[in-house]
Amino acid sequence: MNDLRKLFFSLSVFSICFGVFSCSNPSSKSNDTMIEDTAKEVKERASPLKSSSGNIGGKAITVEYGAPSVKGRVIWGDLVPYGEVWRTGANEATNVTFEKDVVVEGEAVEAGRYSLFTIPRENEPWTIILNADWDLEHGHFQYNEENDVIRVDVSPTFVTDHQEILSIEVVNEGIEIKWEKAKVLVNIE
Repeated sequence: MNDLRKLFFSLSVFSICFGVFSCSNPSSKSNDTMIEDTAKEVKERASPLKSSSGNIGGKAITVEYGAPSVKGRVIWGDLVPYGEVWRTGANEATNVTFEKDVVVEGEAVEAGRYSLFTIPRENEPWTIILNADWDLEHGHFQYNEENDVIRVDVSPTFVTDHQEILSIEVVNEGIEIKWEKAKVLVNIE
């Protein structure tokens, strides 16, 4: 009986030591491996991260966004409902950074970083919103209208060419948003 107690005691001590050792090293992955896994996850996103940069009147502008694809879906009025705030992209809120003060569709905007939202409408101008909350992890789900910097109306055009992947580009006239058959130009000076 004594030998059985000694064996049980030895196994208990071994189990405790093994548990303590394994808990002190919760991840067998190195930092490099974790960074690679994160990069792989970002690369494999259904709506990959994209960016566009350019200069308008000597003012640097950068746009960062998640780029969803049409994938045979009805976009306007269905996936992106009319009359509701849309994050103008996928995943996190789309960001626009202005190096210097600009004028967006006639409205003055100070240099800085902003989130970009859109309210699409059927047969009416669309509302483009710049909001002071730019670090929104879940896009329009965290949107707060009280933090809008500007709201401007722009008229979309619908083209015959099909744009499978959302594109938000800095062009000579401003920021051009193209997806499915819709094209919206937001004038910037």
